[in-house]
Parts: sequence; structure tokens; C-alpha cells
Amino acid sequence: MTVTYSRRVADAGLGTFFNLLLRWKGSIYKLLYRELIIFTFLYYFFSVVYRFVLNDDQKRLFEKLSLYCDRYAELIPVSFVLGFYVTLVVSRWWGQFENVPWPDRLAALVGGHVRGADDASRLTRRTLMRYANLSGVLIYRSVSTAVYKRFPTMEHLVQAGLMTSEELRHLEDLPSPHNKFWVPCMWFVSLALRARTEGHINNDVALTAILTVGVE
Repeated sequence: MTVTYSRRVADAGLGTFFNLLLRWKGSIYKLLYRELIIFTFLYYFFSVVYRFVLNDDQKRLFEKLSLYCDRYAELIPVSFVLGFYVTLVVSRWWGQFENVPWPDRLAALVGGHVRGADDASRLTRRTLMRYANLSGVLIYRSVSTAVYKRFPTMEHLVQAGLMTSEELRHLEDLPSPHNKFWVPCMWFVSLALRARTEGHINNDVALTAILTVGVE
């Protein structure tokens, strides 16, 4: 996942940008240092061979080969290909960012439409959000190393309060060779429908809004 330095630059001052350039974790240096080492080695290797190994005829042949490669390299529209590539990468990244299931909007809908100040209503609101967060964590565990290290086993989800031992037993008893992130979504839908039946949600429009955002 992306390494962010937002807290490092929240109170930016003199020298902050220079300090960010010197960071190693998540830096461009860490990403490209192997390629840079290989490129530098090959550059000095050919430079030494050209200056100290080749004779005059071989040097002229090498220069002609270099000019030939440089001339035909201009036939490849590098700028166009690079621009197309960057556009494609940024579009994919933005699409992934827009599809991240942020819980804020859902929490606002649940808090506004699941009425009641009694313990049952509060428990319903908390359980709905817990199911939504549980589904997200189950997805992140399969794609993010950081989340998987935080929750290496399903028992850690129970310890974190994202699910109960009884829910874990039901989840493990369900035969499925694939990721079971959809199971908390079904629990979410069932609980929302029960809240509508019991009158905690006043109308079907509110129920539809909660289900639409929750399942997304």
C-alpha cells in the first residue's frame, strides 16, 4: 500500500522538503536503486571498453552503431507512449481510490435513519457498522500486507472486536474455497431488514439508502 508522509508535512517548516527527499521507506530511491546500479555498471563498462580496449577502427564502428541506434530510437514515440501509460496508470489508481469503501457516509446514514435511544437501537447501529468494517477488513487482508500483518488470523478479528466468537464459528462453518468477505454483507442486509421490520428504520427510502451504500 502507499506510504504516506502527511503527518510529517502537517507542520511543514524550513527544510521539510529536503528531509522528505532523504527518507528511504516509500521513496523513489528504494524503488529504482537496483535498476540504477545496473545502468551505472553497464554505462561505465562500455565506457571503459570504448576508451581502453577498442582500437580506432572498432571505435568508429561503435560510434556508427551508436548513431544508428539513436537515429532509429527517434522513430519510437516515447513521449506519446509514456503519456498514454501515465494516463492509464493514473486512471486505474483513481478508479481504485473511488471504489475504496469509506465508512463515513454509511455511518452518517446509519446514525441518521436507525432511530432510537434504547440499548437495542444503539446495538443495531454499532453492529451494522461493525459488519461493514469487518467486510472491508476481510477484503484488505487479501490485498494488503500491512492489514494481513495486523490481522494474521481470524482470531485477531475477534480480539479486535470486529466479530464475535459465535460469528467466527458461523463464518468458518460455511464451506467456500474463496474469500468470505460477502458473508458480513449478508449479515448487514439481514440486520437492516430486521431493523426496518422492528421500526428502528422509519421508511423504505432510508432502508434503500443504507443498503445501497452498505453493499457498495
